[in-house]
Amino acid sequence: MALKSTIYKLALSIADIDRNYYEEHALTLARHPSETEERLMVRVAAFALHAHPQLTFGKGLSDDGEPALRLDALSGTTELWIDVGHPDERRVRKACGQAREVVVYCYSERGSRIWWEQNAQRFERHDNLTVAQLGIVGIDQLAARTMALQCTIDGGTVWLSDDHRQCEITVTGLQR
Repeated sequence: MALKSTIYKLALSIADIDRNYYEEHALTLARHPSETEERLMVRVAAFALHAHPQLTFGKGLSDDGEPALRLDALSGTTELWIDVGHPDERRVRKACGQAREVVVYCYSERGSRIWWEQNAQRFERHDNLTVAQLGIVGIDQLAARTMALQCTIDGGTVWLSDDHRQCEITVTGLQR
């Protein structure tokens, strides 16, 4: 019998000073059995960085053809495709062909450096691709089945916090 996804409920209050975006979002996330809490929370951080009323979480690890997050236009075209981790070059190329804008957030420092060195030259040909390294420590400690998080974004730095803990996330652009 296959393991089922774990459901997380999230009340996310976003104050994005960089984009002048101030909203509350009630989100439901599914964490695939093979997904870590760190990756789940990176998806939350990516949501906060691109927050929009129509931004949705993809099917995630259970579907290779789906992004971590997506923003679709009313016409059905994909405006924004967001991936987290270290997607292979074929996946990124496919995403760049399907979406107007593609963003990849890598977050494991050592693994990201190796992944970037292997793919940077191939990624340069994609004009609609942005790649950023997230510097995070302790983000997985914020994960709980029911969460109420506050997010402040200022100067490219993200602060995620609950009533007891805080995590600072630095965003370093690798490619724009």
